[in-house]
Amino acid sequence: MNQSTDIQYMKQALVEAQQAFDRGEVPIGAVVVCNNRIIARAHNLTETLNDVTAHAEMLAVTAAANTLGGKYLTDCTLYVTVEPCPMCAGALAWAQISRIVYGAKDEKRGYSRFHPDLLHPKTEIVSGLMAAEATELMKRFFRDKR
Repeated sequence: MNQSTDIQYMKQALVEAQQAFDRGEVPIGAVVVCNNRIIARAHNLTETLNDVTAHAEMLAVTAAANTLGGKYLTDCTLYVTVEPCPMCAGALAWAQISRIVYGAKDEKRGYSRFHPDLLHPKTEIVSGLMAAEATELMKRFFRDKR
């Protein structure tokens, strides 16, 4: 994929993050792309579903697996607005996702802080794409909460 394509899909993840923000959820959004098509989209729903595992990435992986009819996402790219946490990174490793593109780094809870080798060894990582937009949404959310 090229950078303009990555930006196009990250903008869709940011749309999902805005939907989470509008619902009072931590504004993280994700889309899964396979063969140049979005096959899953999700945003955080931990408050709505009263479920600590209802992170955008987890919901998107489940939806993508259902769309594909299998648990492996070997030909897919996940676009997510914030670096995945260890739980989500573990799920992405089990799904053997080919590529992860994320925006903002999560200094406190990101997988790379705790276990940088958690992802599948063949997974390609692209970080920092549209990080400013993702960071601004997160800052606005937490500023409004205080």
